[in-house]
Amino acid sequence: MQETEMTDAARCRQVRIGPVTVGGGAPLALIAGPCVIESAELAFQVASFLKECCREMDVPLIFKSSYDKANRSSVASFRGPGLVDGLAVLDRIRRELQIPVISDIHRVEEVQPAAAVLDILQIPAFLCRQTDLLQAAARTGRPLNIKKGQFMAPWDMRQVVAKVASAGNQRILLTERGASFGYNNLVVDFRGIAIMQSIGYPVVFDATHSVQLPGAAGDHSGGQRQFAPLLARAGVAAGADAIFMEVHPDPDRALCDGANSLPLEAVKPLLIVLKDIHRAVRPGAPLTIP
Repeated sequence: MQETEMTDAARCRQVRIGPVTVGGGAPLALIAGPCVIESAELAFQVASFLKECCREMDVPLIFKSSYDKANRSSVASFRGPGLVDGLAVLDRIRRELQIPVISDIHRVEEVQPAAAVLDILQIPAFLCRQTDLLQAAARTGRPLNIKKGQFMAPWDMRQVVAKVASAGNQRILLTERGASFGYNNLVVDFRGIAIMQSIGYPVVFDATHSVQLPGAAGDHSGGQRQFAPLLARAGVAAGADAIFMEVHPDPDRALCDGANSLPLEAVKPLLIVLKDIHRAVRPGAPLTIP
């Protein structure tokens, strides 16, 4: 393992995304939503639920849903409404519900139209080394959430960050989402959260993609959603600055990633626990809870 200087979350720069601040000792933030925009109605339903839940819990929220899933297992997999229609849905959610929004970008051609709507651009794990995409996204000035590839060591994200910084953008989040462990399986090395924070940027822990079983169902991915809360608790205990969860009103009928998505009713009980853990481990907190 490469020697890496450790640091804590308080020494990472803060990243501002609309009204939400991530990192540098800021409150635990939530990035959540259905994997893909299945319909405008469902997207608004989930966004409205999350807004109210996070308002009650005093948790900063960024709504996530993809306008296109370009890396599905099968050519027959549902991909979403596409760039134009999907961004229109996210723009309405952003304006009408007054919450910041994030979505995946896959091609350089998508960068400018996506940046005109999204508060933060997400680089999918499979594309985290795509230099042209990273630098085009960086030049928009928008914050970037870069998912660490399942095939990469956490310290290798230094080179990814360098590509973005070379284009003049330091508004970066890094996301841990598990590493390939044999075929059709992922495992999380929680040291990665501290290692990526040592690069100097806030780290998000993706609790639901970390329990994905890539390609395990043949023409689509499987998952073990029952373990997502467990990993979420561990990720926050390890010092994550934000938590990422895909959620759905009926995960078993979701058109994408249902096997690793959480039902809406699981969100609030989990956030209660995660807030307590974050309060206990945040920089400067006592080692024991009085």
